[in-house]
Amino acid sequence: MADGRFRLRVCYRKAGPLRFLSHLETVRACERSIRRAHVPYAVTHGFNPHMKIAFGPALPVGTAGEREYYDVWLESYVPAAEVLSALARSARPEIAAIGAVYVSEHEPSLTKAIAIAEYEVEVEGGDALQASLRDSLVSVVAAGVLSVEHKGKTKVFELATALPKEPEVRSSRGRVVVTVTVRIGERGSLRPDALVNAALTHVADHGRVVSVTRTDLFVEDGGSVRRPL
Repeated sequence: MADGRFRLRVCYRKAGPLRFLSHLETVRACERSIRRAHVPYAVTHGFNPHMKIAFGPALPVGTAGEREYYDVWLESYVPAAEVLSALARSARPEIAAIGAVYVSEHEPSLTKAIAIAEYEVEVEGGDALQASLRDSLVSVVAAGVLSVEHKGKTKVFELATALPKEPEVRSSRGRVVVTVTVRIGERGSLRPDALVNAALTHVADHGRVVSVTRTDLFVEDGGSVRRPL
């Protein structure tokens, strides 16, 4: 490892009330967990030294995450399993680490490497809504483009590019769950709830999005798709 540093990739979850933390608050919570776990983290050089840590794509406030990631650099080697155990004990279960592995310094950063995100959008409604929402999603995707207004700005998404696979609709515990897979790029990505809400406007028996969870993140590597960890 360069300069005696060890790059540890950590997978963590963000659930329950903690899904309402902002990205900055999430970063601070993870840093506090690392300090409480007494992990020998490396510090950056310069006028404002701080923990050497880098996070994957930020989650929108209110969106839960089942497999989120950050890289933290350590000054000395500690077995990944020991670090994971210490991190799991030093944080609330809603934001606890669930996996850890050392990665090479030659690996691209998480923000550059992660190209695909998978979400589950939960909608209030029964079997009738499931069928009509599925048909409406097919129509929205077939239109080819989707205009989304956010914070006073309008973005137009080419759905053939934004969606690497078709949305899937199923029922669970009396609600409808839509699995939406989107591409992540430098210009941002399509929010899955925006796609589902666009489809709901064409459904006679309107449903309501009640939760959004990012279930997985993926790296595209030479035509194949894999998890970062």
